[in-house]
Amino acid sequence: MRTTAPLIVLTVCLESRIPAGQKAQPYVQYHKSRKREEDLMSTPTEQNRPLVLITGATGYIGGRLLRPLLEAGYRVRAGVRRPEILAARWGNTIEAARFDAFQPETVRAALRDVETAYYLVHSLRDVKDYSDADRKAAGIFASAARDAGVRRIIYLGGLGEGTGGLSEHLASRQEVGRILAGSGVETIEFRASIVVGSGSTSYEMVRNLVEKLPVIPAPHWVRAPAQPIAIEDVVAYLVAAAGGKFGGSRVFQIGGPDVTTYQGIMLAYAKIRGLKRTVIPVWLLSPRLAGWFLTLFTPTQAKVGRHLAESLRHSTTVTDDAARTAFPDIVPMGVAEAFARAEVNEDREAAETRWCDALGSCELAHPPLRTRREGRLIDQRAIRVGCPPPSSFAVLSCIGGNTGWHAFDWLWGLRGFLDQLMGGVGSRRGRRDPSCLLKGETVDFWRVVEIDPPKSLLLQAEMRMPGRGWLRYDVERDPQTGGSVVTQTATFDSKGLFGLLYWYALVPFHAFVFNGVLRGIERECNKY
Repeated sequence: MRTTAPLIVLTVCLESRIPAGQKAQPYVQYHKSRKREEDLMSTPTEQNRPLVLITGATGYIGGRLLRPLLEAGYRVRAGVRRPEILAARWGNTIEAARFDAFQPETVRAALRDVETAYYLVHSLRDVKDYSDADRKAAGIFASAARDAGVRRIIYLGGLGEGTGGLSEHLASRQEVGRILAGSGVETIEFRASIVVGSGSTSYEMVRNLVEKLPVIPAPHWVRAPAQPIAIEDVVAYLVAAAGGKFGGSRVFQIGGPDVTTYQGIMLAYAKIRGLKRTVIPVWLLSPRLAGWFLTLFTPTQAKVGRHLAESLRHSTTVTDDAARTAFPDIVPMGVAEAFARAEVNEDREAAETRWCDALGSCELAHPPLRTRREGRLIDQRAIRVGCPPPSSFAVLSCIGGNTGWHAFDWLWGLRGFLDQLMGGVGSRRGRRDPSCLLKGETVDFWRVVEIDPPKSLLLQAEMRMPGRGWLRYDVERDPQTGGSVVTQTATFDSKGLFGLLYWYALVPFHAFVFNGVLRGIERECNKY
């Protein structure tokens, strides 16, 4: 039962709300102080600042370059196929330009007035003959950059000695660097081994194999030496290269302080996660078979997995210290620290998963969406309610404690009782106030991680289970009815094979428990 009307509840919560702390800082915590997002979004564009172009700005590396370059004082133009996506996110903070690497007219337009251009284009996922496609795209870009008077091109390639014995993937990456430098425009090429960071292909391969398989069969060449580097350090090098003085085109090999193997990387991840894993080299596992094997257990496509598996057989270590000399302020972190950072960032990104991010629009899904995102298991559901967002949020912020969960309270109570039997907190903590939530407070066996009335509420599970879980509610105005769309997102990071079994064993209960909560919110809203 609720004792306070929704609008009054919201007013009390807004007045007593704890100020939100600064969000996780995946890059600048190590290399420069970060401005708050609100400051960046409101900073006017100054025409006298250097203009840089980031191609592939929605990709893994490019997307992480946008904010650091803005913070470094540059004007940023993002070259993407669908500029409206970035424009909606960044407003006038950056300039979003249409860019297709195979259409010379869009390349020339994107390079107009640019001083420094980041070339982060790769066709491995898009076309069959990716080497030819990358060669063609690099040629178009190099010619356009020269004609536009670009001062410097910055490119990220792959480590590997020589050219004749390299895999097709590594050889192609290095060939692109030579094409760019051959344009006559000063080209700074960074060559990196395995990049460790939440969302990277290499990281996703590692986390999915280690989480799912107690015994990991792997090609024998997983013992080839490698020198992983954290994504924060890669971004630091890329940003620093924009303002450096090099006296001509250069190639810099970059890596962390630890020389290990892909097998060592998997075992390092397992140690951080508290998992016991054994890697067994299989001599008969060809690159093609390895690619299909990766497809079964990771989000990687078979073609991508095959080419990455071929690259693993080569030594990818740093053989000169030119980067250390040219960038003395950058001290790369080790593998263990890089994995710890990746886990923190991944938790933040998983916690911020939203309905529109997964579906591409705010349309309701029927049936509910069950999917994976960066290895996390996700169950998303939504419902339309008649009251406006402030009232809807006030209703959902009353869940737990004596009020209950609007449906199947006996099941929530049973889960709490079982948690207590296993030594967990159970449901005995309840909540401090029946109608108002503050960041950091408990709601039964959940804790409030973020609360932003009347938009979102994020709870993190503190019950005993083989993994980590979050429950997020987002409230948005429904343009069709003037009411609200309440979205519920359950995210689970399973720990090992038992975690997967735990999630799928509960899937049948999600159908009526999660739907029941949403219908209860709708029912309560209809009372006002």
